[in-house]
Formats: sequence, structure tokens, C-alpha cells
Amino acid sequence: MNYINVGKIITTHGLKGEMKITSNFSFKDKVFKPGFILYLGNNFEEHKIISYRKHQNYDMVILDKIDDIDKAIKYKQQDVYILKADLDLEGIYLDTDLIGMDVYFNDSKIGSVKDIVDAGSNNILIVLDNAKYIPKNDNFIENVDLKNKKLYLKNVEGLI
Repeated sequence: MNYINVGKIITTHGLKGEMKITSNFSFKDKVFKPGFILYLGNNFEEHKIISYRKHQNYDMVILDKIDDIDKAIKYKQQDVYILKADLDLEGIYLDTDLIGMDVYFNDSKIGSVKDIVDAGSNNILIVLDNAKYIPKNDNFIENVDLKNKKLYLKNVEGLI
């Protein structure tokens, strides 16, 4: 199965098992909603979201089968995952889809995406073979070909 990490349970909130999640997942509106399935921890324990609310910078959820603080506390500091197949992202790609793609600049291959680093306002693509750091935004990326696993950069002066 293709799991995607969407956040981490920081702590519990209240006595009814509500969990406080920190997440910087790009498509939270498609994930954090009642009825969506989350997978918790390294065992990918399956739970359905019963309720969701936003509180400050956190995503607050109550999950099925976790209805009090004693049941919720064991998930503290656990990662939260979803199945990629459960997302409806027609024509949209995730950052994880870019890892391993060949990168082209002026029709020449300059390397492949090794990793993506969160740099605050923009994510940064780390391109191997050429040791380049490319901002991941529309000012620099011309096209992403998911089928052929190729990423094309715009001809921006000073980029490469």
C-alpha cells in the first residue's frame, strides 16, 4: 500500500479522546473531514474521522474507537498517514510524486530530484548529479510529466 504521511499527533485535548495534530500537508481540506480514513503509527492502525475542527495552527480530530483520553494518549507523538488511493487529486501531484523524477533545463537532463525540503515560504527541490537547489514554485517549474517521470524547468536566467 502507498501511505502518505500527513502529520503527527502532538497530544490529546479534553477527556473525550480528541487529538491535536500538526500538519503541513498541502491538501488538508481533502483529508481532514468526517468519514475520511486515517492510519496511525508504524502499524498503520485504521481509524475513521468522526469529527474535525481547526484550532489555532492545529487540526483537531476525534476518531472512531477512541472515545476517551485513556485510549487516545497511546497515540501521542505518532505519525498520521493516509492512503494515496483515497485522495481525489485528478491532474494534481504531491511533493512525493516528484522524488526520483528526471529534471530537465533547456532540453538537457541536469539530474534527478533526490528530496524536497520545507524552507518556510517555498519548498526546495534537491537535484542530484548537479547539486542544485531549485525552489518548487510556478516561477521555476514549467511542466511536470507524471507519466514519464520528468520535470521541466523554465529558462530563468541564473537558475542553473
